[in-house]
Amino acid sequence: MPSDKKVAFISGANRGIGFETARQLGQKGVTVIVGARTLQEAKAAADKLTSENIEAHAVVLDVTKEADRKAAAAFVADKFGKLDILINNAGIGGEGGLLNAHTIETTESEFQTVFNTNLYSVVAVTREFLPLLKKSAAGRIVNLSSILGSLTLQAMPNSPIAPMKAFAYNASKTALNQFTVHLAIELKDTNIKVNSAHPGWVKTELGTQYAQMEIADGAKTSVDLALIGPDGPNGKFIHAGKELPW
Repeated sequence: MPSDKKVAFISGANRGIGFETARQLGQKGVTVIVGARTLQEAKAAADKLTSENIEAHAVVLDVTKEADRKAAAAFVADKFGKLDILINNAGIGGEGGLLNAHTIETTESEFQTVFNTNLYSVVAVTREFLPLLKKSAAGRIVNLSSILGSLTLQAMPNSPIAPMKAFAYNASKTALNQFTVHLAIELKDTNIKVNSAHPGWVKTELGTQYAQMEIADGAKTSVDLALIGPDGPNGKFIHAGKELPW
């Protein structure tokens, strides 16, 4: 049933930045719905959050599966009647990690796999949840991007991200940023705001143990964008409250 309490859905929320995002939103009084590829993973994460006095629910969501996407949206519709926050957190890296520079050698298989999760499925998940977000007084969509998708910084001589040229992954995040820009403009006359978040170089499975930031800090940008007010950014690329170049 509809209520005044904010409801957030986070994909890929069973671990890493997604789980920490759910935790931090829950600590701020938001009801969180944990999306994960298996019910076991989703339930384990939701149970852990519940043990911390956070209202959390488990939902199966393999973002690449249409049936999962439709079932997840149906669950939210039946349980809450609306959705206030959608955080498209689920994503994957390419072959060989972020430092394994390969461009022309990128395989068709890598392109298809990475783009299917990091772009096509984000669009599809958002499409399913958009009717519920339109029922919110202040809908918020946060797309987990990466500074590696910045064309400006990738092309800059002596850029700090210059060594990271994993083409399929980087290109998928550039394309995701385009989705953010286009959707924000399409929804500009609604109460919904859409932004891309760069979490930072975080100590996750993808970021590796050599990353500079802890997971708790990596989740903060997503949480902040999920809770922005009516004067907050829209159609922007943000890290730690600062706008990044496309």
